[in-house]
Amino acid sequence: MTNSIRPGRRGPRPPLTLAVLRHLVRKDWKGLPGDTLVVLSRDAEGNLFSPFSTYSFSRYAPTHSDLVGDVFPLPEELKADQSLRELYADGIPDTALPALVLYPLG
Repeated sequence: MTNSIRPGRRGPRPPLTLAVLRHLVRKDWKGLPGDTLVVLSRDAEGNLFSPFSTYSFSRYAPTHSDLVGDVFPLPEELKADQSLRELYADGIPDTALPALVLYPLG
């Protein structure tokens, strides 16, 4: 079963925001059993899958292409951690936006 947010539309889907995710959980998925496993795909083509493990609040910027990028620490994390400031001494892209980052188990 595939994503049905844009049924019948072709082309790349826009990024899924937290607002859409909240809607899906509260409305579309509310009848799913609580023990339903959440699984992440490694890529857009559905090659290799892994269960959802953890998350972080970070910033994301498309640094490799329009759809592939990197995550960066939040301003308050940089302020509190000298080693992070040293690691990102070259700066963080101006395009970095707040993001909820989901990590797979494997």
